[in-house]
Amino acid sequence: MCGRYALSLRPSAVRRRLQDENMPVDDPADLDDDDSRQTYNFAPGNHGLVYRADVPDSGAASQPQDKDKAATVDGAATHETRYKLQAMKWGLIPFWTKRSPDYATMMRTINCRDDSLATSGGLWNTMKQRKRCIVVCEGFYEWLKKNNGKDRVPHYVKRKDGQLMCFAGLWDCVQYEGQSDKLYTYTVITTDSNKQLKFLHDRMPVIFNNGSDDLKTWLDPARSEWSVELQSLLKPFDGELECYQVDKAVGKVGNNSPSFIVPIDSKENKNNIANFFGNQKKQAKSANEESIVKKQEEDFDATNGQVKQESDEHRATVIDAHNTEDNAPRPQASEAPEHSESTAVKREHSPDTVDSQEPSSKVQKSEGGQRSTIRSGSGRSMRSSVTNNTQAKSPPKAQDGSQKITNFFAK
Repeated sequence: MCGRYALSLRPSAVRRRLQDENMPVDDPADLDDDDSRQTYNFAPGNHGLVYRADVPDSGAASQPQDKDKAATVDGAATHETRYKLQAMKWGLIPFWTKRSPDYATMMRTINCRDDSLATSGGLWNTMKQRKRCIVVCEGFYEWLKKNNGKDRVPHYVKRKDGQLMCFAGLWDCVQYEGQSDKLYTYTVITTDSNKQLKFLHDRMPVIFNNGSDDLKTWLDPARSEWSVELQSLLKPFDGELECYQVDKAVGKVGNNSPSFIVPIDSKENKNNIANFFGNQKKQAKSANEESIVKKQEEDFDATNGQVKQESDEHRATVIDAHNTEDNAPRPQASEAPEHSESTAVKREHSPDTVDSQEPSSKVQKSEGGQRSTIRSGSGRSMRSSVTNNTQAKSPPKAQDGSQKITNFFAK
């Protein structure tokens, strides 16, 4: 955890909210609204928003003279420290990397376990000392495993007070051989889950309270050496969170909808089938139309509310320390942001094209709005999507012997 989150706000809106929460952002003109992706289904490989101290690409206090210039009081940075909001790619790539790694390799560094920072050396050694940051989002997703992992039910987690979520993170800057452009990337630090989320997963992101002393200590550029104090900041969140089940469509990378952060059983969720039938009943203009809606609802209940899912929604995930540790459906290489663009070709209808076969059945609409099936030549009847092969009865004749004009044209 964490393998998917929500960030639908523009950078300008995020900057204003951070400033309102005692997190100043200097030089806002450096970040354009198009630099990061705004989506309710934010996946690894996308460019998200990172809040950090404004230090060189080599990191905070990377040279001895930098320490002399840093103004501090009791070991903490003074007001001279400047902070910036920057767009970075999710999936940390170390500065010593010479060539762009493949997508599977990048997926291994979207998360960093807190216990892996407790020892010296290793992949994160430079970043944890000089390149600490805050990853900003609105909330994150986690999948609850059911049926021995065969089924995964998505849940959305957010702060109960409605504030932005501030994850502890690490960042880095890399410049590949033979290229002039620099690439900034980041990872999200995870820790043990708190009591509220234990049922969902055993790991969760490290979450800081916005504008808190712990957050400022974490970002303090004067602390260029890893310490017990910094390690102690990486702990389960003790504030109030909201957690609820959401639409399974969030499992497919590329899907995006505001309904993904709305409880699945909420009246505000337009995708909730119960709400759909409820609205249909309210809009029914006659008793006959209401009976049709009731029949549709009964048919839905008979199928136990099953909805066909995309074939890649239940993709396998890895949970060891060297790979992703979340239960989110893992994005396939073809769904990586670099390969996400696709084009569709619209075929033009040729006037010379003639269907070689006649349809095996035809559907006619009865007066009551129901569709009934006409038997094909083979004697087999086709299933109706509304009436379940129930033939619509003809309306009774009026007492004066006349019928409606629509019945005449139906003959």
